[in-house]
Amino acid sequence: MSSTLTEKDNRRIQRFALALPTRIEVQVDEKFAWNEVTRLEDVSGFGAAFVLKRPVKRGRLLVISAPMPRQLRCFDYLEPQYRIWGLVRRCIAVGDNPAARTYAIGIAFIGKNPPQGYLENPSRLYELAPRDDGGLWQIVEAEANPDETDLPVYLRRHSRFSIPEALLLELLDENGDVAASEVSVTENLSLGGAAVFTSFNVDIGSFLRVKSERHDITIISVVRGKRVGADGIVRLHLEFIDHLFPLEGIGVG
Repeated sequence: MSSTLTEKDNRRIQRFALALPTRIEVQVDEKFAWNEVTRLEDVSGFGAAFVLKRPVKRGRLLVISAPMPRQLRCFDYLEPQYRIWGLVRRCIAVGDNPAARTYAIGIAFIGKNPPQGYLENPSRLYELAPRDDGGLWQIVEAEANPDETDLPVYLRRHSRFSIPEALLLELLDENGDVAASEVSVTENLSLGGAAVFTSFNVDIGSFLRVKSERHDITIISVVRGKRVGADGIVRLHLEFIDHLFPLEGIGVG
């Protein structure tokens, strides 16, 4: 996937409208993974587009498996299923009804195997970078807080807004049952996550179910960070997993 462009590459980089059945596998972190069967919208030897029922954060890695034509493959030419890693480059919400909303996903293929160190920390995010040797691209770990002001909204990793939004937090145990609950409020909020005030004594990697009565939405989230403010109150930094938060409903979408 990183060789210089050739005439063959130029042919393979053309996108084809092939509605192939495809399995998408996403490993959110060491504990949580999900998969979904969909169909490709279009595909080339270097990337693909498809629609999912839940969002995937830009920069996350995933695996797709599809009966890809041989001319679009870089390896495993005789295997019935072509299994290749991809990097999410865009995630666009489709539809006005939150209950029936889907997400248009675009990925860049990165090869047969994930980058070194990914399996030890599958929650990390990545970015594409140009190669010094003239190749197509290389994959690098993304910055924790990149400057995305020049990017269109759908390519940003999600800007945070200082919005106090009332939420019900439900702490989930290893069986997915509710171990404790509390009413809280956000310190800041984005499409893909939030910082919330809490009295919970939880570790990074814990799972919470977040409920908004006002927006009639329930979101599974994972604790990505934890800090104590100057006021002595603990904040949890949450990543939303199975839905985006409907910011358009509070006037900042």
